[in-house]
Amino acid sequence: MCVLMATRTLTNRSKSRSLLRLLQSPSPSTNSRSLQTLAYEEVKSSSDNKKHESSTALILHGLLGSGRNWRSFSRSLASSLSVSSPSDWKMMLVDLRNHGRSTEVEGLNPPHDLVNSAKDLAELVKANGWRWPDVVIGHSLGGKVALQFMESCARGDFGLSASPPKQLWVLDSVPGEVKDEQSDGEVEKVLMTLQSLPSPIPSRKWLVDHMVELGFSRSLSEWIGSNLKRSGDSETWAFNLDGAIQMFKSYRETSYWSLLENPPKETEISFVIAEKSDRWDKDTTTRLERIANERQNVSEGKVSTHVLRNSGHWVHTDNPKGLLEIVSSNFLSIQK
Repeated sequence: MCVLMATRTLTNRSKSRSLLRLLQSPSPSTNSRSLQTLAYEEVKSSSDNKKHESSTALILHGLLGSGRNWRSFSRSLASSLSVSSPSDWKMMLVDLRNHGRSTEVEGLNPPHDLVNSAKDLAELVKANGWRWPDVVIGHSLGGKVALQFMESCARGDFGLSASPPKQLWVLDSVPGEVKDEQSDGEVEKVLMTLQSLPSPIPSRKWLVDHMVELGFSRSLSEWIGSNLKRSGDSETWAFNLDGAIQMFKSYRETSYWSLLENPPKETEISFVIAEKSDRWDKDTTTRLERIANERQNVSEGKVSTHVLRNSGHWVHTDNPKGLLEIVSSNFLSIQK
């Protein structure tokens, strides 16, 4: 077995505006698009004994993250599948619009919402001549992008050749709208704090210390600091804050309950709920579990839930072994 990695780079830049203005006002619209595509990295499982053609999985990060956040987990998953799966797997670690190296891509125009984020994925598939992905794995914001991708595929938005993923993994992301009373406001506080910081940032250490002084946890502050990149003698963000805020607005306002109640045939949508996550309320979990109980047949469209023990929202770092066990042990069902 070997694990291979390839890298492509492309992106876009814009200045930040007021968080409240962005969250309350509608996003501008345009139909102009570029032929350039999202940046991504590839992690591949391979073996000399495979008899089936390679299968593809898209891995989608959360808000203010990037594909590189999922390198370690993807390598572990690829290694596991190289032993247990009858086919090779290509894991495509995508940088969503306004994030990572995709901030340098020209033509990823507004509105910066889930619909266009899913369209970006379709254009990435088409531009590279890939097969439509067999699996899509999305964490947090990426989980809702994954749901939108499946919905758009099923609706025919990407053309007749597009087919919905056989399996969708939604990692600690609620499927419905996120109302004010369902949020503790931490994400909004982080975004407003980032908008108030000087640009460029003096140093990563300065940022972490400043965030801690403002009351944020050191682990969160250090993660925010990991999204800085060197620019001369200072640091700049590896994301477009203005566009990311618009994506967060779309994440909060969009619901996929109708998709879960009527999923495409021959597909499975699997939710991983982190045991210690603050994203879930009783009404949401009860509704999701009811749908899962009603949708147990893949031929008619299946919905399932899995609880990740001893983990908060950051599932791939809080309990990576537990997450790998859940995903890998259920991953192979699509090839039976």
